[in-house]
Amino acid sequence: MNARRMSLIVAAAFAMLGAASSHAIAAEAAHDVPAPALDESAQPGSTSEIAVLAGGCFWGVQGVFQHVKGVTGAVSGYTGGDKEHAVYEVVGSGTTGHAESVKITFDPRQISYGRILQIYFSVAHNPTELNYQGPDYGTQYRSTIFPTNDEQARIAKAYIAQLDQAKTFDAAIVTTVEPGKNFYPAEDYHQDFLTLHPDYPYIVFNDLPKVENLKRLFPDLYRADPVLVMAARTTN
Repeated sequence: MNARRMSLIVAAAFAMLGAASSHAIAAEAAHDVPAPALDESAQPGSTSEIAVLAGGCFWGVQGVFQHVKGVTGAVSGYTGGDKEHAVYEVVGSGTTGHAESVKITFDPRQISYGRILQIYFSVAHNPTELNYQGPDYGTQYRSTIFPTNDEQARIAKAYIAQLDQAKTFDAAIVTTVEPGKNFYPAEDYHQDFLTLHPDYPYIVFNDLPKVENLKRLFPDLYRADPVLVMAARTTN
């Protein structure tokens, strides 16, 4: 990581912390939400599937899913805009159509797409916050599901309707479902950020509680050792 990129991260983090202080924003609370009534059908022979989810800063979303059993990879990136503008400094303008997102690769024999979404709604973010999460504001921090096929889109829409009808949250869910969008990996210095920087103030305040909530609410799906992007690269 070069010094310029590190300075950008530090500056952004302190700006976020300043916003959190001035607005008295607390870390996002977890919600014990029910499993989806509609889930994907089993596909014989299928060993790998992809989910792409956006829910605020990708550091925390990636960090959560790296600790989920059955997940074989979680990569931070950008989805919703074009390849040319899939750059952190540009996405931060909020004008590219991109959302900070995470591409989650998982084994459907161990965990279903519906269970991935249950974790997403329960501990990874707050789906009632429109174009922001905690201290982070802008469309790049929107709550969005990017389905990779028609079945995922159907499950996502049905689950949002189920949770809204049950009034699981105090406000309506604002999560959008945006099919047909390409995912672009983020810069290397964003990958595995929660694991590499556990003492970073933003991580301590906003994201480590999400991992603890995963462990508390989904003990059967939690794993202590995260699946890391950089580790996967060194073994391939």
